[in-house]
Amino acid sequence: MNAIQRAYDRVLLKISGEALAGPDGSGLDAATINYIAGEIASVHHLGVQTTVVVGGGNFVRGEVFSEQGDIDRTVADQMGMLATIMNALALQAAVEKLGIQTRVQSAINVSEVAEPFIRRRAIRHLEKGRVVVFGGGTGNPYFTTDTAAVLRALEIEADVLLKATKVDGVYDKDPKKHSDAVRYERVTFSEAIAKRLAVMDQTAFTMCREHKLPVIVLDLHHEGAMKRAVQGESGVGTLVGGD
Repeated sequence: MNAIQRAYDRVLLKISGEALAGPDGSGLDAATINYIAGEIASVHHLGVQTTVVVGGGNFVRGEVFSEQGDIDRTVADQMGMLATIMNALALQAAVEKLGIQTRVQSAINVSEVAEPFIRRRAIRHLEKGRVVVFGGGTGNPYFTTDTAAVLRALEIEADVLLKATKVDGVYDKDPKKHSDAVRYERVTFSEAIAKRLAVMDQTAFTMCREHKLPVIVLDLHHEGAMKRAVQGESGVGTLVGGD
């Protein structure tokens, strides 16, 4: 056990593609990527085995693009998968600039720029002290990167899934629209379902519940939040856990 306090030994961080974008919500913003890389590094330096799943919505959101452009959903989702790989490569470069070896593994074959996802190889990278970024979603259309994040977390036996969002936890209603919104510090899976709390998409959330994978929803842009959550500090985001 590392001498530095930590509550979890292996974590998966889920970041949306939009989180990497600039003020206009699209493309990539270098300053934002470097900030996120620093947050990832702060978790890694605790001795925590750190993995990341990144979305692609800053370039293409498959379902929306399919509806707006009248494009086959499968094709639109494949475009979104490629977008996640671009984001994964950007994160890899930023984290490695901080002196941390990082590997990108993809669910679709892009061997010139990323390794294929191989569970045992991913775990071996973690054991060697490397950060692993998973791109390409699940490799299948009709599945979100939330679902990909839960799937990878289960496959590598992560202790917790950190879902980084634009708000500091799970609320009873949208805090951006309602000033009286109440934030939950802890909530069970059953409570989240009964109250229809927006934690993640239903497929992903159901998988978490069935396999007892805890989720911490936190504010990505609250500096140090990821590190404090991994250290087990109370009051950081919302912990969604067992019933």
